[in-house]
Amino acid sequence: MVFSRVLIELVVVLGTAALVTVVFQALRLPVVLGYVLAGLLIGPHVPVPLVADPHLVHVLSELGVILLLFSVGLELRISQIARVGLPAALTALFEVALAIGAGTMVARLVGFAPTPAFFVGACLGISSTMLVAKAFEEQGWKGGFTDIVYAILVFEDLIAIVLLAVLGGIATGAGMDAAGIAMTIAKLVGFLVVLLVGGLVVVPRAIRWVVARAHAETLLISALAICFGLSAAADAVGYSVALGAFVAGVLVAESGHGHDVFELVRPLRDVFAMVFFVSVGMTIEPAALAREAPLILAFAATVLVTKAVGVSLGVFFAGNGVVPGVRAGLALAQIGELSFVIAALAPGGERVLPIAVGVACITTMTSPLLIRRSEALAERVAAGLPERIATFVSFYESWFARLRERSGKTTWSRIRRSVIVLLVDVFILVAIAIAAATLGPHVLADAGLHGPVATAILAGAAILVGAPFALSSIRRTAVIARRLAAEVIPVGEPVDLGRAPRRALVVTFELAIALALAVPVAAAIQPVVPASPIIVVVIALALVVLMRRSIKDFDGHVRAGSELVLELMTHPEAPGAIPLTQVETILPGFGGTLSVAIEAGSLAVGRSLADLDLRAKTGATVLAIGRGDGGMAHPSALEQLRAGDVLALTGSADALAAARALLA
Repeated sequence: MVFSRVLIELVVVLGTAALVTVVFQALRLPVVLGYVLAGLLIGPHVPVPLVADPHLVHVLSELGVILLLFSVGLELRISQIARVGLPAALTALFEVALAIGAGTMVARLVGFAPTPAFFVGACLGISSTMLVAKAFEEQGWKGGFTDIVYAILVFEDLIAIVLLAVLGGIATGAGMDAAGIAMTIAKLVGFLVVLLVGGLVVVPRAIRWVVARAHAETLLISALAICFGLSAAADAVGYSVALGAFVAGVLVAESGHGHDVFELVRPLRDVFAMVFFVSVGMTIEPAALAREAPLILAFAATVLVTKAVGVSLGVFFAGNGVVPGVRAGLALAQIGELSFVIAALAPGGERVLPIAVGVACITTMTSPLLIRRSEALAERVAAGLPERIATFVSFYESWFARLRERSGKTTWSRIRRSVIVLLVDVFILVAIAIAAATLGPHVLADAGLHGPVATAILAGAAILVGAPFALSSIRRTAVIARRLAAEVIPVGEPVDLGRAPRRALVVTFELAIALALAVPVAAAIQPVVPASPIIVVVIALALVVLMRRSIKDFDGHVRAGSELVLELMTHPEAPGAIPLTQVETILPGFGGTLSVAIEAGSLAVGRSLADLDLRAKTGATVLAIGRGDGGMAHPSALEQLRAGDVLALTGSADALAAARALLA
């Protein structure tokens, strides 16, 4: 009888999911939403005569979580993580922290307690790898900005695993005070070190041995044994089974046969992942969704804005340009499967889970549309930039491309000490902030101090103790930015003609470093220090003001350079004249200068620079137009091109190649 009941439950779950997802596929809607709707239909909260056993479905859904995270790990080798690079890691850390911080702040404003608010914020931080991959596959997009998106998703998955481990510890009672957080992190690091070191010695060798001597089914069984074994180990020490499953996937991937195992596991993963999404739907009360509708809309807007802005800024600062940055930001502006896993851990999850489901539904619906329209929207953003900023962006891309070419052991040796000291300073500042917020009130209460006086004393003491480390971090940020900028635009002797462009580059690097550190720190300490986002905003505004002044000075440098370029174009035979490609010897920062003649049959003839939208489409900037015996420097966007015009362009090598092709 028991077995018969289990079979009936499986028929109900699988049959309902199949029927609903057929409809969703016909309507070209994400099937994940179909699974959630199927769970809602067979759950206890709607008047449908098909009700599955929530306990049985929940047990099966745990297998879905395990296999889902195991498959994520199978596609990540440690060498691949290192190869993807630091820019993608910093971008992922920045944009995830921005979404978490903004989500936590909104949750606190609408009445959530600190710990549940942090869980709500965490649900908003991780994009859906499955949804993005499916959308790119439907569009047939490969390479270009999609590589940037996949690199960011790699680190988002890693951040999600860390979040699951830390939040799992908090949910089991570790607490949000200094001692609880320190103990949670220490246990997590120790557990991961033991698991990874021991696993790297045993698991890859074992998988290779099985592949050499056994059939595919034996490989599948062996891999699943490792997956479930490490999941059980993680559960035994108080962490989510997802952590153990992910580490198992990474260890199996290190054997070199991760893709083979992934293909074998995929059918099982799809079935049990479906059960997981169905179980999520079964817990949802339609009344709760209706009750939380205003909050769901607010959090969905938070995801759409923070993810798009955070990814766009991160990709731009990494030197990949405005258009790829905006396209990547739009592609990642959603949440997905891992958000449900995080929501299920939340204290008071009966309110957090409906919000996560509602936000996922909205962003999953909007994401395919944003991805399809990303190119047009990104070009519109690039075309709408103010003239000075657009010119600076074009130069910045070429500078960063040169920094990539020159970066190596020499560059790292020049900044290594400053980077280490900066990270130590930031870690100490975080420790001081958490200790002051969690331990300080108890110390002052024992001393008989309460109310505003105690708060003022506590804030003053924290500022006094943290000031040396804050000043040190500011100095180290400036040192790192100056040394990186000098790699691209060296200091001239005896007259420094590159001061203006170097200053603009230094301030840009300072802004990037400050945001990459301050936003994650603010998100981490926000549950115990609610005012931390204000500090980030003040720092960012101060640097933006400095950046505007630097860009204004740089604009004058560009105008002077444009006059020189025009002179070289119109009088190349003058005594002492230099080739256009050597302009940088006189005006540092003008690397990557190219002249392109407009032929009579070119589609550019008779069209203005604004019509061509050259800068938005390619990233190249027109410095001057040579025309007959004259021409114009720094031409207006409304200037129409004529046959025989010679355009002087600047930008990165890729931008110049794209501009040459477009003008031809």
